[in-house]
Amino acid sequence: MDISGLDGQSGLAARFGEASKLLPVGAVLAVVVVLYFNYVFLHCLRLLQMDLPEELRNQEDVDRGWREMIAFHLITGMHLYCLAKCVLTHPGSVPDGKGWELRTDVEDADSVDRAVDLVEKKHTGERRHCKWCLKYKPDRCHHCRICNVCVLRMDHHCPWVYNCIGFRNHKYFFLLLVYAVVDLLVVNVTMFDTVWWSTRVDVSLAMMLTLMFAATLAGFLMVLIVSFLSFHIWLLSKAMTTVEFCEKSLKKASYNSSVYSHGAYGNICAVLGPKPWLWPLPVSMPEGDGLTWTAPKGSTSAGAVDSSPNASLISQGAAEEESNAAKGSGKRGSRTEPQAAG
Repeated sequence: MDISGLDGQSGLAARFGEASKLLPVGAVLAVVVVLYFNYVFLHCLRLLQMDLPEELRNQEDVDRGWREMIAFHLITGMHLYCLAKCVLTHPGSVPDGKGWELRTDVEDADSVDRAVDLVEKKHTGERRHCKWCLKYKPDRCHHCRICNVCVLRMDHHCPWVYNCIGFRNHKYFFLLLVYAVVDLLVVNVTMFDTVWWSTRVDVSLAMMLTLMFAATLAGFLMVLIVSFLSFHIWLLSKAMTTVEFCEKSLKKASYNSSVYSHGAYGNICAVLGPKPWLWPLPVSMPEGDGLTWTAPKGSTSAGAVDSSPNASLISQGAAEEESNAAKGSGKRGSRTEPQAAG
């Protein structure tokens, strides 16, 4: 597991040097602890009836309590595993060495340009580069100013996991949302009768308010995360990242097209891996190195992109954008990207 610092420094101290940025991660863990306490100690233990002699227990409730407790622990365990992998897994960055380092050797540059078949280029036809990392950018790579590194197939920077979401940890992030939704669904559906029970029997006011708070929190988070997951499922099916979606939004282009789309199945495999039966599990990561992204046959090729400033992501409205770029070519040398530079 690569836990090197995103700014090029190595070691855990460099990776987690700013303690204040760990506060959102702590907030996520605090929510997990609150819901865990309420579900296990107030809901499941009520069903298990540990305070009663065995002969007086309702066996149906006991069996239900064990089933729900085991299912909850399995789902929560997978959720926490994906959270840890999102935090600790480097999203992937431009490699060091010949071919990607920014240099002025024209002969070497020509040989590399011939070897690397890029879709995204500047409006001048030159390779994109990062003026902070001093490296050339592969397709779908963007510079994160928070992590101070160029991220391969960058989706977005997530403060809740203190990391960028990119090529190497995108599946973990997606499954983190999936497990969160399933966990919250279990809590909302199965714990409702315990909340109702607390309002009908003689229990302490603190216990009743605690259960009601947990149920309200779980319901609110479920609506929020289901909406967020739905958006990412749509992005997944369209072969788009959040950054690319924002680029289309800024340029008022169609959201139904991407030069990287290989159909819904191929797009899902590019994030969740090539084996469908392993998609729900945090194993079988996507193939490739995150540096090369080819357009499917019949779509815009790399050669056709060289003279177009925006054909890297926009397959419609290219003529209008090219005209605008030509008018402003004397004022700007490279395009502006959301959360990206260079």
